[in-house]
Amino acid sequence: MKYFPIIAFISFTLLSSGVVAQGHSLVKKWDTGPIFKTPESVLFDAKENMLYVSNIDGGPADKDGKGFIAKLSVDGKIISGDWITGLNAPKGMGLYKNKLYVADLTEVVVIDIDKAKIIQHIPIEGAVFLNDIAIDKRGAVYVSDTRINKVYRIEKGFVVTLIQNLQEPNGLLAVGDELLILDKGSLLKMLDSGSVTSVAGGMDPTTDGIEMVKPNEYLVSSWNGVLYYIYPNGGKQTLLDTRTQKINAADIGYDPKNRIVYVPTFLNNGVVAYELR
Repeated sequence: MKYFPIIAFISFTLLSSGVVAQGHSLVKKWDTGPIFKTPESVLFDAKENMLYVSNIDGGPADKDGKGFIAKLSVDGKIISGDWITGLNAPKGMGLYKNKLYVADLTEVVVIDIDKAKIIQHIPIEGAVFLNDIAIDKRGAVYVSDTRINKVYRIEKGFVVTLIQNLQEPNGLLAVGDELLILDKGSLLKMLDSGSVTSVAGGMDPTTDGIEMVKPNEYLVSSWNGVLYYIYPNGGKQTLLDTRTQKINAADIGYDPKNRIVYVPTFLNNGVVAYELR
């Protein structure tokens, strides 16, 4: 494993919605190299101080039973390469009360973390391509379907369609009574009232993962290989752009205490860690 002192710095950016007052940068800390099999999502577990990595290991829409979840240390070393196996094309993940929820094509799979065992399958009728998961403070689970342009809510055993007629919804983030939704290059906010407002737009259309840095400020990844910093006024700063190198940036994870961003590189089969400055 190699460490890279390269600093990816982006200066102040003039945007149509205003001027970004302070710039941020990324410092590359480590790169696992190609040790995974189509890693789609990274989730940081603060309690255990480690990472979960979902691996598709096949076609992103294939029900082939080849998908799995790996455990990775925060310094980029494999803890368990095949912690949970037998999934199809696992993508986004969420944690709630020592359970890991995984979006797996047409169902949400629930894993008991202590037992390292799948304890429940929650089928979503009509689902085609479940992609990301968010869980709110009450334990309601939200899951996006990128192919049929819907977001579902799972609560107390019931599955309902929360919102439909989107463009290509992917990344989700529950913050208080609000739900943030990445939808084909735009960041939307769904309020508790059910109304939807725009937070930011103009990003690469393959928007994938979202993490909150602090209230109203977010990190957003795009699968094609871009990482953005979103400011409260809707302004955005490009922190990373690896599109020309054909290195993906799928569903990111984030350690808020140490300000470390974990980027799964999908077709490049690795995870890269950056310090946010």
